[in-house]
Amino acid sequence: MLETKKELVSHLKEALGNAVLDTVIAFDELTVVVDKEQLLETLKFLRDDPRNQFTILVDVCGVDYPGRTSRFEVVYHLLSPTQNERIRVKVTTDENTPVESCTEIFPAAGWYEREAYDLYGILFNNHPDLRRILTDYGFSGHPLRKDFPLTGYVEVRYDEELKRVVYEPVKLTQEFRRFDNLSPWEGASGVLPGDEKATQDVDTEGS
Repeated sequence: MLETKKELVSHLKEALGNAVLDTVIAFDELTVVVDKEQLLETLKFLRDDPRNQFTILVDVCGVDYPGRTSRFEVVYHLLSPTQNERIRVKVTTDENTPVESCTEIFPAAGWYEREAYDLYGILFNNHPDLRRILTDYGFSGHPLRKDFPLTGYVEVRYDEELKRVVYEPVKLTQEFRRFDNLSPWEGASGVLPGDEKATQDVDTEGS
């Protein structure tokens, strides 16, 4: 049994070699960054190695860093009931380069990978059924990307006249409002309606 996470790191580096790009231990959790090309080899080793036995895939999710060349991280959370340990495995990719699907190793990854594809646009090679899972039919874009507009591109409403749900481009009425854009620290240069009353009250008290 591996007693410390540092021992686990040494064991992984010895077994996987150059596949391990980086390791971080923070908040009593181990994160391992691995080469995307050797992801499946790494996951299979973590599952099958008797000193690891990370047999449960808890989650697969995406993270978006638009400023990076490889803007996406794909994060795999694994649990070893035997060792009572958790491990986080990360790979990086861009918008056009797919990550190998791990559904052959962990069948539960099927829906998780579809979610990452739907919400981030992360591609998974050899996935048995890679299509959207949370957004509606014909949805445009990937809503968890940092550059996705908060209002979306399309609004959905029920039309009473047509008696059906309709899709329309988002209309932002507030863009056509006029604002004075005054700083609250500067205030208005002129006298606003109603302010003359305050001036009159001050004059009265002074007299």
